[in-house]
Parts: sequence; structure tokens; C-alpha cells
Amino acid sequence: MSKIGKKILSLPPKTELICAGDEVTARGPHGEIVTKLALHGFSVIQDKDANTVQIVPPERLDKRSRSLWGTNTAVIANMIQGVNKPFEKVLEFEGIGYKAEIQGAELVMVLGFSHPVRVKIPEGLTAKVEKNQIAIFGIRKEQVGSFAASIRKIRKVEPYKGTGIRYKGEIIKKKAGKKLAGATA
Repeated sequence: MSKIGKKILSLPPKTELICAGDEVTARGPHGEIVTKLALHGFSVIQDKDANTVQIVPPERLDKRSRSLWGTNTAVIANMIQGVNKPFEKVLEFEGIGYKAEIQGAELVMVLGFSHPVRVKIPEGLTAKVEKNQIAIFGIRKEQVGSFAASIRKIRKVEPYKGTGIRYKGEIIKKKAGKKLAGATA
């Protein structure tokens, strides 16, 4: 039995979940998400009175179905959460002269390269810049995380000085420099 798969998901008020074949649609106050899931033999049971949703597996669970049970439940839970309260990732950048601004549908960053780095903000996401932080919002969890990772990859945190782009709250292990390492040997 899957721990995540057998969870009963609650539907907040003003949220609607529609299943048509392999396509699952979630509607809520912040928008609509349509996702195609691998529901091989699974049935999605909704209790309209209790506002709950549960994914019930087929009677015979093969290895593939067992692995998809928890995944499908987690994806539907993220869809429900996203249409009610958008997901957010906050990135911090640290370094001399590092700055960012939003120009139209692009995020323009000065990160110590010979040129400013321009990144197009994907449709469905919004970004906000405050001082040394970039906040990314969206109703699709995987899209928010993917875009944040692509921004972070542009200038990873350097382990000696700690300059670069990092997630808010991320702990970076700093390395000792040549002088400190040589003095102890």
C-alpha cells in the first residue's frame, strides 16, 4: 500500500476537480490546470458532500500501477493546492554589483558577466524583484521549481566567497582558502 496514494485529499471551497479519461482538470480562485495523468485502471472518487477526493487503485496492482499510485495522488494534491494558493520560490543573489529587474516579460540580471543576462518569464508565472531577492509565483509547482532552478543555474554559489544565486534559506558550506588550508598543514 502506498502511504501517499491512500491519502484522502480535501477540496477547499470554490475548488472543482473534473476527471475525463486520463485528463484531470482543477479549477479554483487562481486559475485552471489541465494535466494528463497515467491513470491505468485507477478511479478517482469524489465525495461532493464531504468535499474529498481519493484515488482508488485497480484490484490487481502490478509494479507499474503501484509506482504511479502515489505519484498521481501527489500531482492531484499539488494541482488542488496551486489553484487555491499559488506556489512561491524565493531566490537570493549575493555579490558586488549583482542586481535584477523586470523589463516587460523578461528578467534582466547583472551577475558579474560582461553582459546582462536576460531570461524570458514563462507564461503562467509571475516574478517580483525586491532588493537582492527574486520571488517567482505560479499555480504549477513543477513549472515554478523548474524556472527557479534555471535562474539559479546561471550563477551557482561559489564555495569560497559565497557569491551567486541561492534559494532563500539554503545553507552553503564554505571552503577554506589556500592560506587557511596551508597554515594548518
